[in-house]
Amino acid sequence: MLKNKIFFISIALSVLILFTSLSFAQEKKKPEVRISPKAEVSQTIGLTEISITYSRPGVKGRKIWGELVPYNKVWRAGANEATKITFGTDVKINGKGLKKGAYTFFVIPTEKEWTLIFNNIADQWGAFTYNEAKDALRIKVKPVKGNYTEWLYYSFTNMVVKKRGNPNSAVVSLNWENLKVPFTVETVTKD
Repeated sequence: MLKNKIFFISIALSVLILFTSLSFAQEKKKPEVRISPKAEVSQTIGLTEISITYSRPGVKGRKIWGELVPYNKVWRAGANEATKITFGTDVKINGKGLKKGAYTFFVIPTEKEWTLIFNNIADQWGAFTYNEAKDALRIKVKPVKGNYTEWLYYSFTNMVVKKRGNPNSAVVSLNWENLKVPFTVETVTKD
Protein backbone atom coordinates (compact mmCIF):
# COMPACT_ATOMS: atom_id res chain seq x y z
CA MET A 1 0.00 0.00 0.00
CA LEU A 2 2.82 2.41 0.84
CA LYS A 3 4.51 1.38 -2.43
CA ASN A 4 1.36 2.28 -4.37
CA LYS A 5 1.11 5.71 -2.72
CA ILE A 6 4.79 6.46 -3.46
CA PHE A 7 4.29 5.26 -7.04
CA PHE A 8 1.22 7.50 -7.59
CA ILE A 9 2.90 10.49 -5.91
CA SER A 10 5.97 10.11 -8.11
CA ILE A 11 3.76 9.82 -11.23
CA ALA A 12 1.81 12.92 -10.17
CA LEU A 13 5.03 14.89 -9.56
CA SER A 14 6.46 13.80 -12.91
CA VAL A 15 3.30 14.92 -14.73
CA LEU A 16 3.33 18.23 -12.84
CA ILE A 17 7.00 18.85 -13.73
CA LEU A 18 6.33 17.93 -17.37
CA PHE A 19 3.39 20.34 -17.72
CA THR A 20 5.26 23.11 -15.89
CA SER A 21 8.29 22.79 -18.14
CA LEU A 22 6.09 22.70 -21.25
CA SER A 23 4.27 25.86 -20.22
CA PHE A 24 7.59 27.68 -19.64
CA ALA A 25 8.91 26.46 -22.99
CA GLN A 26 5.89 27.96 -24.75
CA GLU A 27 6.25 31.36 -23.07
CA LYS A 28 8.62 32.91 -25.58
CA LYS A 29 9.34 36.59 -25.46
CA LYS A 30 8.12 38.44 -28.48
CA PRO A 31 10.91 40.18 -30.38
CA GLU A 32 11.25 43.83 -29.53
CA VAL A 33 9.95 46.10 -32.28
CA ARG A 34 12.12 49.17 -32.61
CA ILE A 35 11.20 52.35 -34.43
CA SER A 36 14.93 52.75 -35.12
CA PRO A 37 16.11 49.24 -36.03
CA LYS A 38 19.35 47.91 -34.61
CA ALA A 39 22.17 47.29 -37.12
CA GLU A 40 25.79 46.20 -37.27
CA VAL A 41 28.39 46.59 -39.98
CA SER A 42 31.91 45.17 -39.91
CA GLN A 43 34.95 45.23 -42.13
CA THR A 44 38.41 43.70 -42.02
CA ILE A 45 41.13 46.17 -42.94
CA GLY A 46 44.47 44.38 -43.27
CA LEU A 47 44.23 42.03 -40.30
CA THR A 48 42.07 44.35 -38.19
CA GLU A 49 38.40 43.58 -37.68
CA ILE A 50 36.30 46.71 -37.16
CA SER A 51 32.63 46.56 -36.19
CA ILE A 52 30.05 49.27 -35.62
CA THR A 53 26.82 48.53 -33.72
CA TYR A 54 24.13 51.21 -33.87
CA SER A 55 20.44 51.92 -34.29
CA ARG A 56 19.09 53.45 -37.52
CA PRO A 57 16.77 56.43 -37.08
CA GLY A 58 14.73 57.59 -40.06
CA VAL A 59 14.33 61.12 -41.39
CA LYS A 60 10.52 60.77 -41.55
CA GLY A 61 10.03 64.28 -42.96
CA ARG A 62 11.85 65.94 -40.05
CA LYS A 63 14.64 68.55 -40.18
CA ILE A 64 17.62 66.59 -38.88
CA TRP A 65 20.71 68.78 -38.52
CA GLY A 66 20.31 71.64 -36.09
CA GLU A 67 16.84 70.49 -34.92
CA LEU A 68 16.28 66.77 -34.28
CA VAL A 69 20.06 66.50 -33.80
CA PRO A 70 20.98 69.86 -32.23
CA TYR A 71 24.22 71.61 -33.07
CA ASN A 72 26.93 71.97 -30.41
CA LYS A 73 25.61 69.08 -28.26
CA VAL A 74 26.96 65.55 -27.79
CA TRP A 75 24.93 63.08 -29.87
CA ARG A 76 25.03 59.25 -29.76
CA ALA A 77 25.56 59.03 -33.55
CA GLY A 78 22.45 56.89 -33.99
CA ALA A 79 19.39 56.11 -31.88
CA ASN A 80 18.61 54.16 -28.68
CA GLU A 81 21.86 52.76 -27.26
CA ALA A 82 24.89 54.87 -28.14
CA THR A 83 26.82 53.75 -31.21
CA LYS A 84 29.59 51.29 -30.37
CA ILE A 85 32.73 50.83 -32.46
CA THR A 86 35.24 48.03 -31.87
CA PHE A 87 38.79 47.73 -33.23
CA GLY A 88 40.59 44.37 -33.22
CA THR A 89 44.05 45.99 -33.12
CA ASP A 90 45.53 49.41 -32.48
CA VAL A 91 44.51 51.85 -35.23
CA LYS A 92 44.99 55.43 -36.35
CA ILE A 93 41.94 57.65 -36.84
CA ASN A 94 42.77 60.51 -39.19
CA GLY A 95 46.42 59.96 -38.22
CA LYS A 96 45.89 59.87 -34.43
CA GLY A 97 46.52 56.65 -32.47
CA LEU A 98 43.75 54.69 -30.76
CA LYS A 99 44.28 51.47 -28.82
CA LYS A 100 42.56 48.20 -29.65
CA GLY A 101 39.19 47.84 -27.92
CA ALA A 102 35.54 48.88 -27.83
CA TYR A 103 34.43 52.49 -27.65
CA THR A 104 31.22 54.46 -27.63
CA PHE A 105 31.19 56.70 -30.69
CA PHE A 106 29.74 60.16 -30.05
CA VAL A 107 29.74 63.26 -32.22
CA ILE A 108 29.25 66.97 -31.66
CA PRO A 109 27.83 68.35 -34.90
CA THR A 110 28.02 71.96 -36.05
CA GLU A 111 27.15 73.44 -39.42
CA LYS A 112 30.75 73.42 -40.67
CA GLU A 113 32.81 71.03 -38.51
CA TRP A 114 32.09 68.00 -36.34
CA THR A 115 33.95 66.63 -33.34
CA LEU A 116 34.17 62.82 -33.39
CA ILE A 117 34.57 61.24 -29.96
CA PHE A 118 35.78 57.74 -29.08
CA ASN A 119 34.80 57.25 -25.43
CA ASN A 120 36.21 54.48 -23.20
CA ILE A 121 32.80 53.57 -21.70
CA ALA A 122 31.73 51.16 -24.46
CA ASP A 123 28.11 50.43 -23.46
CA GLN A 124 25.92 53.47 -22.84
CA TRP A 125 22.30 54.39 -23.45
CA GLY A 126 22.16 57.56 -25.49
CA ALA A 127 24.45 60.35 -24.36
CA PHE A 128 22.77 60.83 -20.98
CA THR A 129 25.74 59.63 -18.92
CA TYR A 130 28.46 60.81 -21.31
CA ASN A 131 31.61 61.82 -19.42
CA GLU A 132 34.22 63.81 -21.34
CA ALA A 133 36.92 62.67 -18.88
CA LYS A 134 36.52 59.14 -20.32
CA ASP A 135 37.30 60.19 -23.91
CA ALA A 136 40.12 58.21 -25.51
CA LEU A 137 40.26 60.36 -28.66
CA ARG A 138 38.63 63.43 -30.19
CA ILE A 139 39.14 64.55 -33.79
CA LYS A 140 37.63 67.27 -35.96
CA VAL A 141 36.19 66.50 -39.40
CA LYS A 142 34.17 68.35 -41.99
CA PRO A 143 30.85 66.84 -43.09
CA VAL A 144 30.26 66.62 -46.84
CA LYS A 145 27.13 66.60 -48.93
CA GLY A 146 25.95 63.05 -49.56
CA ASN A 147 23.15 61.34 -51.43
CA TYR A 148 19.83 61.46 -49.61
CA THR A 149 19.30 58.49 -47.32
CA GLU A 150 16.16 58.02 -45.22
CA TRP A 151 17.75 55.65 -42.67
CA LEU A 152 21.08 56.38 -40.96
CA TYR A 153 23.83 53.92 -41.85
CA TYR A 154 27.61 53.50 -41.58
CA SER A 155 29.77 52.53 -44.55
CA PHE A 156 33.34 51.50 -45.34
CA THR A 157 34.75 52.86 -48.63
CA ASN A 158 38.08 53.66 -50.30
CA MET A 159 39.71 50.47 -49.02
CA VAL A 160 43.50 50.33 -49.44
CA VAL A 161 45.16 47.03 -48.58
CA LYS A 162 48.93 46.85 -48.91
CA LYS A 163 51.61 44.30 -48.11
CA ARG A 164 52.80 43.63 -44.59
CA GLY A 165 54.52 46.51 -42.81
CA ASN A 166 52.53 49.11 -44.75
CA PRO A 167 49.35 50.92 -43.79
CA ASN A 168 45.98 49.51 -44.69
CA SER A 169 43.09 51.93 -44.59
CA ALA A 170 39.45 52.66 -45.28
CA VAL A 171 37.13 55.61 -44.98
CA VAL A 172 34.32 55.07 -42.49
CA SER A 173 31.29 57.33 -42.92
CA LEU A 174 28.18 58.13 -40.95
CA ASN A 175 25.52 58.69 -43.64
CA TRP A 176 22.12 60.27 -42.98
CA GLU A 177 19.73 62.63 -44.68
CA ASN A 178 21.95 64.67 -47.07
CA LEU A 179 25.19 64.46 -45.07
CA LYS A 180 28.16 62.15 -44.96
CA VAL A 181 30.64 62.41 -42.08
CA PRO A 182 33.85 60.60 -43.08
CA PHE A 183 36.96 59.62 -41.13
CA THR A 184 39.93 57.45 -42.10
CA VAL A 185 40.90 54.32 -40.17
CA GLU A 186 44.44 53.09 -40.74
CA THR A 187 45.99 49.84 -39.54
CA VAL A 188 49.51 48.43 -39.83
CA THR A 189 50.15 44.76 -40.42
CA LYS A 190 53.47 43.88 -38.78
CA ASP A 191 55.87 41.33 -40.31
